[in-house]
Amino acid sequence: MNPCQFHGISHLLLDIEGTTCPVSFVAEVLFPYARKQLEHYLQLHQHEASVASLIERLEQQWQQDPDPQAAQLLRDSNTTGPFANPAKAVLPYIYFLIDNDRKLTALKDLQGKIWAEGYSRAELRGPIFADVPAALRQWKNSGIVLAVYSSGSIPAQQLIYGYSNAGDLRPLFQHWFDTHTGPKDSAESYRTISQLMATDPAAILFISDSLKEIEAADRAGLQVLFSDREGNPQRASGGYPSTTHFNAIQLNP
Repeated sequence: MNPCQFHGISHLLLDIEGTTCPVSFVAEVLFPYARKQLEHYLQLHQHEASVASLIERLEQQWQQDPDPQAAQLLRDSNTTGPFANPAKAVLPYIYFLIDNDRKLTALKDLQGKIWAEGYSRAELRGPIFADVPAALRQWKNSGIVLAVYSSGSIPAQQLIYGYSNAGDLRPLFQHWFDTHTGPKDSAESYRTISQLMATDPAAILFISDSLKEIEAADRAGLQVLFSDREGNPQRASGGYPSTTHFNAIQLNP
């Protein structure tokens, strides 16, 4: 295991999927769970203000979605004005978003609400990689500020770490970011995060399994490390430093 050394790091910004937990958990467990529970959840909670707001946002985005398949779904729904039963009528579009892994913030927020119920019923648990918890605690104890930046909503992030196979890891993190901050393939998002954490971009190490995200963070001036975990769909680091294990990461003053 070759060491990956970084200097001048005060903040560590972590992706989740493919970085601290397996990609398969999100693709094979979380997404199918949300899809299966979706209709029943909306039936039960559609009149709650926070859920009704998400349904309205998804309806509006469907009306404006330029994707031909989304537009065809809308025509097939025979809807010409406001939905008579928004929770039921918007279901085809939500299924479309899930099946095509569209990272709309409203969808992520809705999925997070569904997953919260699954975690509370012990039907879900976050499978954090075995090397991650000890490394996080070591960095935290050494004074490194730990943060999360994921396309999943902040509540969904906190559920994975709060109900993890290593116990509640949430206290280790000081900052949480999702797509409300901006898209993960935009350099501006990482500049915003550095400002919100009140630190220089060069003092942040960002770890992710996505080359597009690594490139965006690099353009913003962050130090970057590509996560090359077994089972990740993307294994080529594009010339950036990479690691398969957190124990190989050395953060030096």
